[in-house]
Amino acid sequence: MRSLSRGLVAQGHRVAVVGPEATEQRFDFTGTGARFAPLEVADRPRPFRDLAALLRLNALLAGADVVHAHGARAGALVALSGAAAPLVVTMHNAPPAGGGAWLFGFLEQILVCRADLVLGVSSDLVERARTRGARRVARALVPAPPAAPSGRDPEQIRAELGVEPGQPLLVTVARLAEQKGLPVLLDAARAWARRTPSPLVVVAGEGPLRESLTARITAENLPVRLLGNRDDVADLLAAADVFVLSSMWEGQPLVVQEALRAGVPVVATDAGGVADLVGDAAVLVPVGDADALADGVVQVLDDEARAARMRLRSRAAAAVLPPPGSDCAQVISYYAELVDRARTR
Repeated sequence: MRSLSRGLVAQGHRVAVVGPEATEQRFDFTGTGARFAPLEVADRPRPFRDLAALLRLNALLAGADVVHAHGARAGALVALSGAAAPLVVTMHNAPPAGGGAWLFGFLEQILVCRADLVLGVSSDLVERARTRGARRVARALVPAPPAAPSGRDPEQIRAELGVEPGQPLLVTVARLAEQKGLPVLLDAARAWARRTPSPLVVVAGEGPLRESLTARITAENLPVRLLGNRDDVADLLAAADVFVLSSMWEGQPLVVQEALRAGVPVVATDAGGVADLVGDAAVLVPVGDADALADGVVQVLDDEARAARMRLRSRAAAAVLPPPGSDCAQVISYYAELVDRARTR
C-alpha cells in the first residue's frame, strides 16, 4: 500500500488512503504525499459499527476515479458502500482455518460480484477468485522494497547473535502468528538440537504467539532465539547459512524475495505463492511437515556443494523478480483502462 501510494503520488495522481488510524501511525502514508482518512473496520460483523463505517466510507469515496481495496473485509465494505467508481480488490490472504472461513467466504462473494478487477497475490488466489465468479482476475505484483546489508561483517553479526565458531545459523523472518507455522519450526528445531553442533535458529519478528513460543522454547531447551522486531533483516540474511520459512500459507512473501537477493539457500514450505517466486532455487517441503522441514535444512547443511549451487540459484531467481515500482506501473495501467471504460458507458 505504501509503495503504491508513493509511486502514484510521484506520477502526479491524487491519492487518499482510508484505513484504521493505527495503520497511518505505523506506515505514515501522509509521508508519501497521500491524504489519510481514518476508518475503523470491525474484525467481525457488528451491525451498528458497520453501518456507520459504510456511511462514512460512502462520503470519503465520493468523487473518486478508482477505488482499490486490499483484503476481503475492505473489498466487501466498499462493495456494500454504494461507491460508484470502478473497484479493484487485491486479495492478500487465503481463507483462515477454522470458524472464520465462512465469514471470509461470505465477504469474498460480496466483493467478487461487485469488483471490476480482482488481483490475487498468488496463483491459488487468482484461481479461487476466478472460480468464485469474479468478472476479471489477474496476478498482482508485490515486489520487495530494495534493502541492502549495512556493510557490517557477517561474522560480527553472527557473534552478536551468539553463534559459536562452526555452528550453523538458520534465520527465519516472520510475524509470530498462526499463519507462519512457527510451532512446526520448533518441531524441526527439536530434531536439529540433536546434531553436533546444533544450529542456532533466530526468528526476527513479533506477534501474538510470543508468549506460547517462548514457553515452549524454554521448556524443551530448544536452540531458538526470538529476536523481536528488527531493522537489520538484510544483515541477518547476509550472515545466515540457511533461510527457513515454515508458513502454512503465503502470497508473494517479501522476505523470500529478500532472501533470494541475499543469495542465501532457502528451505520453505510449499505454501501459496512461494513456489511461484523461487522456482528451482529453493528446497520446498510439504506444509505442516516438521520432519521434511528438518530434513530439507540438514540436506543443505551437510552438502557444501549443494549449498553453493543454491546460493547461485537464489541470485538467479532474484534477477527475474518484479523490480521495485513494477507494482505501481501495473495498477496504473489497470486504473486507466477501467476509468476509460467507465467514461464510455
